[in-house]
Amino acid sequence: MVGTMALLHALSRTTRTARTARTALTVRAAPASPRPADGLPADDEVLLDAPDERLAPVLVAAGLGDHRPAAALLAATRADGAWEERDLYVTRLAAFARPRGEWFAQWCALAPDDPDVLLLRAELAVTAHWESPARVELLRGAAALVAAATGGDPRDPVPWRVALDHARGADADPAEFERLWGEAVRRSRHHYGCHATALAYLAALRHGSHGECFDFAETAAQDAPPDSLVQALPLRAAFAWLTDGGRSAIPSERLHAAADRAIALSSRYAPADPWPAEVRNLLACVLAALGRRPEALGQLRLTGPYATSFPWDRFPGDPLGRFLDLRRGVARETGARGAVRPAGPVLPRSERAGRMPALDH
Repeated sequence: MVGTMALLHALSRTTRTARTARTALTVRAAPASPRPADGLPADDEVLLDAPDERLAPVLVAAGLGDHRPAAALLAATRADGAWEERDLYVTRLAAFARPRGEWFAQWCALAPDDPDVLLLRAELAVTAHWESPARVELLRGAAALVAAATGGDPRDPVPWRVALDHARGADADPAEFERLWGEAVRRSRHHYGCHATALAYLAALRHGSHGECFDFAETAAQDAPPDSLVQALPLRAAFAWLTDGGRSAIPSERLHAAADRAIALSSRYAPADPWPAEVRNLLACVLAALGRRPEALGQLRLTGPYATSFPWDRFPGDPLGRFLDLRRGVARETGARGAVRPAGPVLPRSERAGRMPALDH
């Protein structure tokens, strides 16, 4: 089990000192949209963060000022113990409520102690302050809202994911983060959002030394079921290392093993399924960075019209534009090499690690 002691061990280890030369991250604009490669939707068919069939009508109703479908959706996820879906819907509803909050204000007034209201309020408080220069102070001021959310449904791990994000943004010390982590995994051993937040905290704590991050991510993935999103956690560690310029020594094999594990996860879902879209977006990005462009193109085909903000919001510019840039570049380069192969490296592995792709290849 990936439990409290596993993270505590990672948090308490000394920072590795091995370094490699930092590699610049190059992200350049692509020319106007070419004709898409076979198997890829046209650029104007691609959607960013498209809601699934359950969330879409809820957002429409919220836009019209009706909170009741949102309340019913979140209550259903709580009743069913559908924690991954609940986390996704809370994140999307909070993002929707930030510029359009009337429907949520009405809900708060009618049911201020509802666990779903408490959770959305906490998520809004954390995300609203995240980009502020005064983030630490503002987030510490939101601690009461986060604590109220964790006191809602005692089975629910999602408030504890919010609490972990809050602790990360408020510069909580490792002991406090460890306490929150223990509460989270006690409720759901393999909740992806909690694991992703723990990985991000660990990466920030180690200031660019990524060995501990890979240790944590790989152990979590080994413990998780084959269809769990936690199988993509090593891929996130690989992406963090690549975008950090490869400042610590990570064997190439670990990067490729992370990609291979995520390919196996992707294969468990149908093509053009919006649920694994974020994993497939991230996987295409990392595969391209590793020189495995035919496989990156394969994942882009499986992704279909579903672009996601992450990982493209980690690059300068518009996330949808970044996705389309990489898609064009991968399709162009792969087509120039001849027939698209279903798998296999483009370059020897020793030549492929430690750089992110220029998105207009």
